[in-house]
Amino acid sequence: MAKPLSASKMVEILRAEGVTVHEVRNWRTHNRNSKGPWGPVNGVMIHHTVTSGTANSVDICYDGYSSLPGPLCHGVIDKKGHVHLVGNGRANHAGLGDSDVLRAVINETKLPPDNEADTDGNRHFYGFECVNLGNGKDPWPEAQKEAIEKVAAAICRHHGWSERSVIGHKEWQPGKVDPRGFTMDSMRKRIAARLGGKPQPPAPKPPQPQPKPKYEPFPGSGFFHVGQRSPIITAMGRRLVAEGCSRYEEGPGPEWTEADRRSYQAWQQKLGFKGKDADGIPGKYSWDKLKVPNS
Repeated sequence: MAKPLSASKMVEILRAEGVTVHEVRNWRTHNRNSKGPWGPVNGVMIHHTVTSGTANSVDICYDGYSSLPGPLCHGVIDKKGHVHLVGNGRANHAGLGDSDVLRAVINETKLPPDNEADTDGNRHFYGFECVNLGNGKDPWPEAQKEAIEKVAAAICRHHGWSERSVIGHKEWQPGKVDPRGFTMDSMRKRIAARLGGKPQPPAPKPPQPQPKPKYEPFPGSGFFHVGQRSPIITAMGRRLVAEGCSRYEEGPGPEWTEADRRSYQAWQQKLGFKGKDADGIPGKYSWDKLKVPNS
């Protein structure tokens, strides 16, 4: 028995477990709380959608139907193993189920047969719909089963529950068959094994392209000669003016001139260079000190 997770905490613990999470529309305030209580929560319930395609399944679980308004769960687990969060609060997923099953979940004991429908499950369970037709033929990719394992383990870890707090819809409500295609006992074994270890960190992000340098790299002394035209020369001249080293009567402009050479010579002298070391032709040290912005 526990206080329901906040939306932010749900995202935090799922990502800490290594789950790829997508936040759908206004899921953080999307719920059926006006129709009944939400919490205390006692477990996690797994379903299959009886639909195909991620976008279609997510939309249905968010919007619901005219006879059953959404959200129809808290999250949708697609075949790639991504989790799409569609609701936060009471959701139309569990329906009425067996009070003896709820008692076993709370006590984390062996589940009895689900032969009654006398207890509101929407109040007590987080629900996750998994994209699958539920016909026994539609495959369950390993990435999807691993995501079910991670999601359930993350929630159990946060609340201090064991794998026995995770059940299938077919173990809760008489007549239900979901999830069909794997056994809940096998899934609980996976969850138990994961709970025995530490959360798996998210996969490292791929290297991002390096931003363009802030300053113009030194183009080499040979770059500066009579007849050379470049916006780099204009940018250099503006920096020389800003440093109080202007020997320009007009400009500066893009063409290398004697005024550029004399202005740069004044910059070299300002840095302490003398004689032939202050000839007005840029060198790497003085260029880097000038910090010419990218043109």
